[in-house]
Amino acid sequence: MNRRVVVTGIGAVSPLGLNAQDTWKNALLGKSGIDSISLFDSQDCPVPFAGEVKGLDLTTPRPPLRPYGSQSPDAKVITQVSDKKELKKMGRFIQLSLAAGIEAYEDSGLDSLRDSLDSTRFGVNVGVGMGGLPEIEAVHETYRTKGYKRITPFFIPQVIPNLASGQLSILLNLKGPNVCNVTACSSSAHSIGESFHHIQLGMADLMLAGGAESVISPLGLGGFASMKALSTRVEEPQKASRPFDVDRDGFVMGEGSAMMVLEEREHALKRGAKIYGEIVGYGLSGDAYHMTSPAPEGEGGYRAMKMALERSGISKQKLHYVNAHGTSTPAGDVEEAKAICKLFPEAKEHLHISSTKSMTGHLLGAAGALEGVFALLATRDNQIPPTINLDHLDPECEKLGVSFTPHQSIQKTVEYALSNSFGFGGTNACLIFGKHA
Repeated sequence: MNRRVVVTGIGAVSPLGLNAQDTWKNALLGKSGIDSISLFDSQDCPVPFAGEVKGLDLTTPRPPLRPYGSQSPDAKVITQVSDKKELKKMGRFIQLSLAAGIEAYEDSGLDSLRDSLDSTRFGVNVGVGMGGLPEIEAVHETYRTKGYKRITPFFIPQVIPNLASGQLSILLNLKGPNVCNVTACSSSAHSIGESFHHIQLGMADLMLAGGAESVISPLGLGGFASMKALSTRVEEPQKASRPFDVDRDGFVMGEGSAMMVLEEREHALKRGAKIYGEIVGYGLSGDAYHMTSPAPEGEGGYRAMKMALERSGISKQKLHYVNAHGTSTPAGDVEEAKAICKLFPEAKEHLHISSTKSMTGHLLGAAGALEGVFALLATRDNQIPPTINLDHLDPECEKLGVSFTPHQSIQKTVEYALSNSFGFGGTNACLIFGKHA
């Protein structure tokens, strides 16, 4: 358990950008990625807006990668993430994971070393909350109108959640642990945390870890709308996601993928890797309370944060930023805020909280990975992204006396940052990132 774990590569495709750099830049600028839905005809949809990934083309030629570790002329070379024929075999969530995964892998600088790397020590874990829901809808419509014989043979591989990990494993020749955590909106945070443990325990030296989600579809939006979980601010979609604001009325659906290359510290130092930061703490818990509502006072989330903090070994005063789960729902935001301030009773002296879901919407199973990237980069750049649309802070949050970073990012030393992810079923995951030393 003494093996330290650092982050040596990141990738992201999100409503804020088609790579990690643009996504982070736009988050710091306080831009909104929420707009009218273009993925389907949303004219009759009760909530016709969401945070979409727009303009992604996996067939675009790219600089070659040789992930199979061979320099022979007939070695498989990646010159594009995928082609049109292969894309038909993949659900959209898988396609998003490939884009972010390839970016993180390339960013890590590992490709030039693959001849000397043991592929059995390099694994993958992509957390997915719901899998290929849009593809299920489309294939069911084909079956309903045209019968069994017109069901594509690729239907099952299109929709199974672990095929995001599977496709990356095949594409990059990753023969270590091949896993997919499915824990609702905590999925990708659990995937990063469990990958952290795999490396700590010596089960792998490298893990490609993160999450992917894409359920912006009639059933996806309709299902959450019927639960009264979504914002209905149709006139101002870019202002609809407003965590901690007194006028919040539900979350905004988002989609995307974010990935990290996690690496055992000595392994990274030996190869002279660029190191973004270090994962120092991981905590998880169950509310055992309600199917969809958080436990009172955020008790389950509190225990997960406390576990992450205790296992990190850092003092509370050195944790300067919390990227909150903060979905913009009436109950969840206040309960989380209370739990944070219970754990950090002197929070107003050193802590900032923000919810980047105000800009991206809620990426469900991929949320924890994207927000983990934000927390990591906050420690690298000493910048805290804002909670946009926070015009009137909820009185229950205001009385806590901590800054929720309204409207604009701030420059501040961030030694350590905590990222929270909570999900239906009462599942909680918390990650702590810090500067590498």
